[in-house]
Amino acid sequence: MSDYASIKALHATLPPFAPMVPTALLPYIAFFSLLGSFVLAFLFSTLPKSRNPVPELATAAVASLLAGAGIVALFCTVGVYV
Repeated sequence: MSDYASIKALHATLPPFAPMVPTALLPYIAFFSLLGSFVLAFLFSTLPKSRNPVPELATAAVASLLAGAGIVALFCTVGVYV
């Protein structure tokens, strides 16, 4: 039982959790990330087809990363902390 008491005492002395990104910035991060992903998705769909797939893959990868970050920020904005 002494282990539980020591862990409880340690827990009481720890500082509260503080997120690295202020929660007030989450709506703006969500908006601009999703806006960027939609713009890049449009750009990806209108790129001329070429034999070199690198520009298409780079555009799609950046759009995918922005969409993922935007969805997570949007969920956190509305209170679903994932």
